[in-house]
Amino acid sequence: MCIYLTLGIILFGLVHLYPAVFATSRAAIGAKIGHMTYKGIHALLIILSLVMIVYGWQEAVDITMVYTPPAWGPMVTILLMFLAVFLFISARAGGNIKRLVRHPQLSSIILWGVAHLLSNGDSRSVTLFGAMIVWAILQMFFLNRRDGAWQKPDKFPILRDIIVVVVSVVIFVALIAGHAHFTGVPLSRS
Repeated sequence: MCIYLTLGIILFGLVHLYPAVFATSRAAIGAKIGHMTYKGIHALLIILSLVMIVYGWQEAVDITMVYTPPAWGPMVTILLMFLAVFLFISARAGGNIKRLVRHPQLSSIILWGVAHLLSNGDSRSVTLFGAMIVWAILQMFFLNRRDGAWQKPDKFPILRDIIVVVVSVVIFVALIAGHAHFTGVPLSRS
């Protein structure tokens, strides 16, 4: 397995977990160096981690099969991936889903990981998707601990939910059409 994939995943997780776990320390650093500087460094570290993950994914060698995915896995993967895209879009676009799911973006990462593990049983996939599932669960735990009781947002007009569904469908279709181009893996193997 490529060291860059593993190091990229670790960096991604640590950079995201730090503000949730060490909120006071994060605020102190932001006050000392400036909040915009902190955000810039944070963003650069996220980009670096993603570059490492992509490079590590592409350069991974000695990929072995850990398990054989179920025959029905790819069909369920498609359904879960649409839900993942919908939750991911909902996290930023707003809508009533945020009244039902406290962390829609992190929930989408979990669904994304599970969906891909239902279609891929190789060591590279287990490393990436398994680690991202664990990170998202830990992130939810630490955010809930930091933020306290869930304060559900006010109800949105149904039009916002309709827009989120339409945008999700468009993005989902684009992801299906471009999957092999963006990831280097044809859908039959993802």
